[in-house]
Amino acid sequence: LTFRRSCRHAICGSCAMMVNRRNTLVCTKPLAEAVEESGGWFNQKGVVTIDPLPYLPIIKDLVVDRTVFWEQYKAMKPWLEGPATVPVKEYRMSQEEVNAMEQAETCIMCGACYSSCPVVAGNKQYLGPHAMLKAFLRIMDPRDTIPEERLDAIATADGAFRCHQVVNCIDACPKGLNPAKAIATIGKLSLRSGKIQGERARRIQELIDTADEVQPPRNPNAAQPIGVGEIPVK
Repeated sequence: LTFRRSCRHAICGSCAMMVNRRNTLVCTKPLAEAVEESGGWFNQKGVVTIDPLPYLPIIKDLVVDRTVFWEQYKAMKPWLEGPATVPVKEYRMSQEEVNAMEQAETCIMCGACYSSCPVVAGNKQYLGPHAMLKAFLRIMDPRDTIPEERLDAIATADGAFRCHQVVNCIDACPKGLNPAKAIATIGKLSLRSGKIQGERARRIQELIDTADEVQPPRNPNAAQPIGVGEIPVK
């Protein structure tokens, strides 16, 4: 049986798989818990079913091809584009800015959110919650010099307002993050910039309204029940 694994304590994201039809990190999923959750329409009680992550091509056994996943991530320019002149001293950041960025930094790129998203299932051009969460990290970073360029790249038909707020990404995240709210916040920033008008503006406002009603993550394996914190929207 071929599968990926590395850290064995939920920091590398290599071992994301589907256990009993739910995406999780198998390195932190107790077998006894998986047995207890078994049964229902997908398997017999006491039988644990392990499948590769859905919506990604299978290379062998439980190993999937993440090429598209990483290409979408790279398209968001997830690295920091800092100013040409570096301050003599440290960058000063408010606690609100730190809180907003902290959640996206916790993402380990395991793919659990991506392969639980029904929009990804039907549209391979969709950027995916993982890529937009990392773009959110840079947009909220006061050191970054291209936030408007990042907003333009995400506020598209295959970006923020393609999200249907099904919030499977919240339920699947093993770190308890809230990509759905991050995506809606990006939409809010786009609206405030004045670049989004008409039907697109209406659609993004719907996303924002829905995201405000999203409950904390329900995944019992989440490391901590957190969202994107109090976001300083300017």
